[in-house]
Amino acid sequence: MSGASPANLGRPGGPAQRPRDEVRLARAALSRLVEPGDHTAAVLVGAVGPCRALAVMTGQDCLTGDEHQRAAAEAGSDETWTRRFAAGRRRWQTRAAQLDPAADLIAMHRMGGGLLIPEDDAWPRQLDDLGIERPFGLWYRGEVPPPEVGDTLAAVGSREATSYGRLVTERLIGQAAQAGLSIVSGGAYGIDGIAHRTALERGVGRPTTLAVLAGGLDRFYPSGHRQMLGQIAATGLLLSEMPPGASPTRHRFLHRNRLIAALAGAVVVLEARWRSGAQNTAHHALRIGREVGVVPGPITSPSSAGCHRLLLETPARLVMDTESVLDLVPGGRPVQGEPGLALMVPDGRRARDRAAVDVLDELDELESRVYEALAPRTHRCVDELSTAAGLPVPQLLTGLQRLARRGLAEQSDQRWRAVRPS
Repeated sequence: MSGASPANLGRPGGPAQRPRDEVRLARAALSRLVEPGDHTAAVLVGAVGPCRALAVMTGQDCLTGDEHQRAAAEAGSDETWTRRFAAGRRRWQTRAAQLDPAADLIAMHRMGGGLLIPEDDAWPRQLDDLGIERPFGLWYRGEVPPPEVGDTLAAVGSREATSYGRLVTERLIGQAAQAGLSIVSGGAYGIDGIAHRTALERGVGRPTTLAVLAGGLDRFYPSGHRQMLGQIAATGLLLSEMPPGASPTRHRFLHRNRLIAALAGAVVVLEARWRSGAQNTAHHALRIGREVGVVPGPITSPSSAGCHRLLLETPARLVMDTESVLDLVPGGRPVQGEPGLALMVPDGRRARDRAAVDVLDELDELESRVYEALAPRTHRCVDELSTAAGLPVPQLLTGLQRLARRGLAEQSDQRWRAVRPS
């Protein structure tokens, strides 16, 4: 690891100032207590700070009148805040007994990593563009600090990469990596993996590539990318807002995408279906003012239908060659080595992926969190599911009943299991 040490990052056992240690412990605990996308928790932390917020959320203390008013002002009204805070307390209590932030920090330290927090000099300030959606902290393994926004490019796309998608990714991302950009992606199969491997092979930036994962950094997911992710941990940078041991779930993947968008100076979508995580990342990027480039594909290919949709419905820019990719990043970059790949632009018709929409894409957030807590082969009791989903029992039961009506959950003797969609 370069650029930081246990001391200057204030890890447990280092000579950092005590207040910084307390804040790091609080933010480590919050990363386990709170699910990504919990707006109420984010408002509370913004209003009273991480240490006070943790004490209040775990029932060790109560909000003062002034603190309540500050949070209510952020939430919009006293009535709104009171209602949301009460619901939040019920959610947070499902995990309050599981918190051991010192153990999490020590475990990550033993793996050569740690926890970056907004109070650190090494914190990537581009994440502040997320506003209230900024993560409480970033667990990491590898080289810190992360590169600045002008030195990074996010490459995202379909998990079912075609030969065309592989070609354009290797050519365009290879040129971007040779130009000194650090490549950011999500570590998944398909376009993500091709982009990471290309950056590892051809990159000259430091770190050459960053993988932002949806689960804890002690378990490499997907398992088929274990070797690649280990190489990134050794020579690049792995990041996650989830603590050690946390499972990657559908809900967490979607919220992870905002981090990919914010860490990068621009996002290029190389292949994407009509509904896809790559499109989700692109929309996060556009919302916070990042440039988005899109590679067009054959109008007959479902794997490019989402790319055409972005070009039709958003201000995304058409990517035709390496130069147009490098122009997306603030400051631009000259092309290094051989001339970039030039792409033929398809005609103006827009292709729609006519394949059946995955039924799991239609779940709302409550249903999705409950479904991810279920196991397909083992029936689990309500208390186990409540802890896994981070939801109070009444909300959990509501989600289970909805899933049962959709044919996605099955009950037997007061225990539940998942049913895979056909």
